[in-house]
Amino acid sequence: LLRIYVYAHGYFKSFVVLDHNMTLFLFQAGLTTYYHPGINLKRVHYDSIKLYETLEAETGQAVGLHQPGSVRIASTPARVDEMRYQMTRTHWNVTEQYLIGPEKVNELFPLLNINKVLAGLYTPEDGHIDPYSLTMALAAGARMYGAQIYNPAPVTGLSPTADGKWDVQTPHGTIRANRIVNTAGFWAREVGKLIGLEHPTIPVHHQYVVTATVPEVKALKQELPVIRDLEGSYYLRQERDGLLFGPYEKMEKMVLQDSWVRDGVPPGFGKELFESDLDRIMEHVEMAMEMVPVLKTADIINIVSGPITYTPDLLPMVGPHHGVPNYWTAIGFGYGIIHAGGIGKFLGNWILNGEPPYDLIECDPNRYGKWADVPFMCAKARESYGYNNVVGYPKEERFSGRPTYRTSGVYELLKDKGSMGFHAGWEQPHWFYKSGDETGYKPSFRRTNWFGPVGRECQLVMEKVGVIDLTPFGKFIVKGKDSLKLLDRLFANTMPKVGLTNISHMLTPNGRVFAEVTITQLTPGEFLLITGSGSELHDLRWIEAEVADGGYEVEISNVTDDIGVLGIAGPNSRKVLQKLTDEDMSDAGFKFLHCKQIQLAGVPLRAIRISYTGELGWELYMDQKNMATVYKAMMEAGKDEGIDNFGTYAMGSLRLEKGFRGWGAEMNCDTNPLEAGLDYFIKLNKPADFIGKAALREIKAKGLKRKLSYLTLDTDDIDPEGNETIWYNGKVVGNTTSGAYSYTTQQSLAFAYLPLELCSVGQKVEVELLGRKYPAMVTQEPLVLTEPTRTRLQKKAKSKS
Repeated sequence: LLRIYVYAHGYFKSFVVLDHNMTLFLFQAGLTTYYHPGINLKRVHYDSIKLYETLEAETGQAVGLHQPGSVRIASTPARVDEMRYQMTRTHWNVTEQYLIGPEKVNELFPLLNINKVLAGLYTPEDGHIDPYSLTMALAAGARMYGAQIYNPAPVTGLSPTADGKWDVQTPHGTIRANRIVNTAGFWAREVGKLIGLEHPTIPVHHQYVVTATVPEVKALKQELPVIRDLEGSYYLRQERDGLLFGPYEKMEKMVLQDSWVRDGVPPGFGKELFESDLDRIMEHVEMAMEMVPVLKTADIINIVSGPITYTPDLLPMVGPHHGVPNYWTAIGFGYGIIHAGGIGKFLGNWILNGEPPYDLIECDPNRYGKWADVPFMCAKARESYGYNNVVGYPKEERFSGRPTYRTSGVYELLKDKGSMGFHAGWEQPHWFYKSGDETGYKPSFRRTNWFGPVGRECQLVMEKVGVIDLTPFGKFIVKGKDSLKLLDRLFANTMPKVGLTNISHMLTPNGRVFAEVTITQLTPGEFLLITGSGSELHDLRWIEAEVADGGYEVEISNVTDDIGVLGIAGPNSRKVLQKLTDEDMSDAGFKFLHCKQIQLAGVPLRAIRISYTGELGWELYMDQKNMATVYKAMMEAGKDEGIDNFGTYAMGSLRLEKGFRGWGAEMNCDTNPLEAGLDYFIKLNKPADFIGKAALREIKAKGLKRKLSYLTLDTDDIDPEGNETIWYNGKVVGNTTSGAYSYTTQQSLAFAYLPLELCSVGQKVEVELLGRKYPAMVTQEPLVLTEPTRTRLQKKAKSKS
């Protein structure tokens, strides 16, 4: 069950590893790289390599680690931009990485056809490791720290015990475990099925080719770096005096082992390989021969084809799983070796300390729900494998397997009117088309076809009235005798009274932000909790774990799929709604952050006066089947008020210019709420001992070292979006968290974390975008006041006059 991903490096005094096959890494090409386009997955790669560098000295077991570096080859202008984009996100991380020209690329890898090379992304100390030796060293190290390893050990049953533990049935007997960590690779689905879970993982056939000795390689005085030819979609490294070459086949040619999904992995499968198929990869072989001409005369001595387990988005599923107490996963690793050591450390820290050591929500196993069915999984795995080396653009969309069954009640009305985005299985409009617009998904590192239309939608909301589909929000009902007690323990804010709404944050024991939730008390003891689309099961698991640990008498219902949500915002929104209801929608009759049960166009729904654009607005919660009726009624009633649709891109721009923080950007498990400027929502004086309270008091007493700052930028045809490096006097001093163009103030904006000494209004810094440093300045936030604030100031001015 537990393959040796989790290295017991001092974390466990007693640790049992049940393993189907100790040669789990034998098939792999063994690549190790610090590079990853994500932010915190770079940390996983870093921890893995740092472990492997010391493993031989610690265990006495050689691991065959080679660190000649690696070069990602750019042979098109778009690739050069992609590398600049990645360099922008590397400078504030610990890993060394350099954008180099063709001459330096040729110096590092003299066997290349340099005429095809425009630039390279060079990462020193990348390389490869011997898979078998690494497995043996990890096993030896685990034994040193008390692990017992049973091999082979197929798991025949998993039974939960009354006290939350597990009985694991094996041919070696039943083992009582405090928790299960499913790291079973291509057996992961079968392990999950033992407890009723359908993990969306599927094996993909991956091939690599090994050549005989190549004289030009043998004559070299030092080992070649690993190269990744992104246009050719392959990696290539030195293997003794020959070369090892591994392509990623196009989606129409690659092979899924979908029979294992239907029928299970054949009993005893472990060291076996698939039949190779050179014809499938010939296109890549020919491109490799053009880039590395010595391949044309090299003799192939082996073609290896074996299974690599993919998830729909190619990222692994790491962490505790919703719905099954004390069941964790570390599965779906498309790049097993480079993740192994770092994920072992990540999970070990989380298990010991009760919270993740850093934010890795992109790998949360709970990002998938029942909507990720087998057809979806197969379509997305095929797409992810075939698109392995395509250009990674900002705001990337991939369309295979869409839509899922998760479509809102207005999807059919909106799907042809704009560009849709994918959010936790849902289709949600990003922006809408008008006559004369360049339609469709047109990715770019610079402003592209959506830029003008999004400005039009922002103006719509600021001056007239817009409607947005917000159905993907996660939605829970919490009620029962202990509901208030539970929520007071979970959230740092005080709980709203009946009919009122507020924004609250769940914190980790160490005082970091685990989630941001909008809470409304509907009736005494009954609460509606709203969270982001990508956080639905992430947050629900955390809540249910606290219920189990504290023995609270509550009932929790996940109503995400049942309830549709329409947002309406803008100065004319009140007029539109008032035409459709007898409820008093005036400022006095329906105050900000109040909730009411109303009839709108004859449909019963709950209206909350809140708007994530910061403008006058409401969120309308209703049965999914009634969404189209309400939407059509509002669009008809709002004709004279200039009503129209707007999407999430406009909402993002409007929220940023209003100074609204975003969960997952300005706040997450890497930040605490005080440095994020969330003091208003944190009630350290409330009687309840909420999770993280003691830690926050300690943080406050010690003082902060950095704070979230609000930046304006002087840019041209590019805007910040988050995770860019910030420079001051030639040194890296921080990073942006999110950014956008403010159409209201006609400039680029960004939130950024800076050291305290650089947080003063007027402080000038530089933000790196696509390899160029743009002037930026710390500015008093917000640039645009919210509608409630404007209204309050107007009333105050009138009363004074």
